[in-house]
Amino acid sequence: MNDTLVFHFEVDGEDFTSAGQASVQIKKNLRQLGMSPEVIRRVSIAMYEGEINMVIHAGGGHATVTIEEGYIEIKLEDKGPGIKDIEMAMMEGYSTAPDNVRSLGFGAGMGLPNMKRYTDFMTIESEVGAGTTVTMRVNYA
Repeated sequence: MNDTLVFHFEVDGEDFTSAGQASVQIKKNLRQLGMSPEVIRRVSIAMYEGEINMVIHAGGGHATVTIEEGYIEIKLEDKGPGIKDIEMAMMEGYSTAPDNVRSLGFGAGMGLPNMKRYTDFMTIESEVGAGTTVTMRVNYA
């Protein structure tokens, strides 16, 4: 693959039923491009977890997926409340999701740990009161 491909998605923060639409679409796109099932699985999981986090915590946001030679980059940006303690947020099981979200089966505290687990690279930039940007990469041959 010699050309850079960029896909941009809006994540609706008002609707749990639409959360995951971007990850479903990128999964289809990667399949059409002939990516391996393992790469597709890793990108889809990381993307879905990020979408759910943006809906639960930030009222939505933007997702940009860039496919370059050798890697796929996922950039998730929101204007939510930010993450007060990134180190704590990375701990499995830690969650600040409200009870009504947990009652829907979300907010178990595995989002960020799963995003890191299924990617080869991940950074989190967050400012309390201003929002969060998560950048992830999945390498492929």
